Amino acid sequence: MDYSEDVHLNRSRFMRGLFITLGTIAVVLGTVGIFLPVLPTTPFLLLAAACYARGSRRFYTGLMNNRLFGRFIRTWRQDGRIPLPAKILAVTMIVLSIGTSILLFIPFFAAKLATAAVGGAVITYICRFPS
Repeated sequence: MDYSEDVHLNRSRFMRGLFITLGTIAVVLGTVGIFLPVLPTTPFLLLAAACYARGSRRFYTGLMNNRLFGRFIRTWRQDGRIPLPAKILAVTMIVLSIGTSILLFIPFFAAKLATAAVGGAVITYICRFPS
């Protein structure tokens, strides 16, 4: 599908290159966020889409049509919601990784509480968006 109407390229060649670079970094961070629950995937993908829309028609269209990431971005842009399977996966990964960290790797009680609080805050943030 063509998303050319969403693209508003910056006139500066330097800025277009900067937007492409930032968008690519955001895609990498979003991809890492799939496996590390501390990094949220969707905000990085939304940032990548915004950068690509100002830097490259080809990169933006490629991201929007990507079979893994495109659906999340399109759903967010159209409805302002996070798909339920993505929410379930995110919350599950957060609980597993934070729980494992608290039980096995964090020696101090205060640090365990702080880690649990951050995990709870992220879960609350994710769950407050409609599915």
